[in-house]
Amino acid sequence: MSATSILIAAAESGHSDENVLIPPLSELLIGTLSFALLVAFFFWKIRPQIARTYAQRTERIEGGLARAEAAQREAQALLEQYRAQLAEARTEAARIREEAHSEGRQITEELRAAAQREIAEIKARADAQLAADRAQIVAQVRREVGEIAVDLASKIVGFQLESSATQNRLIDDFIAALDNSAEGVGTVAAPVRPGG
Repeated sequence: MSATSILIAAAESGHSDENVLIPPLSELLIGTLSFALLVAFFFWKIRPQIARTYAQRTERIEGGLARAEAAQREAQALLEQYRAQLAEARTEAARIREEAHSEGRQITEELRAAAQREIAEIKARADAQLAADRAQIVAQVRREVGEIAVDLASKIVGFQLESSATQNRLIDDFIAALDNSAEGVGTVAAPVRPGG
């Protein structure tokens, strides 16, 4: 019901000297006392619990914020540490790469020098072998040429050259004459007669 309908109902009931909007004094006192007791009970029991709950929530929120800030600082410190370690690792990797390149160049130079030494040794052995083979071939050719020369000289002179010393001297003189003619001297030594 609305206030207008209450006023109309009161006017019809015939009580004209009473104001419907103002409650009787006893009800007003009981209502005020009840409200005061309710407010006192609220401040005595409920308000401390609300304040305690509010303080706990505030503490939890502030603690959470503090923990979040601490975690953020720790994360930032870890990030800086990670960046420093990453920079150090990059520097170390660059140093290791440079050392590897340097060692690679050094090993290449050492291998090249060893190969040059080995080539020189092989060449020296080959030259020595060639000289030995040449000397052996020259000795063999001299021996064969000497034998041919002795056979020819025996046929030309008409007698057998008996002593090996005479044969050797004849062979040496003949080869010397051939060497001189090959060099362009043009003189041929006279054949040596046996016994003289």
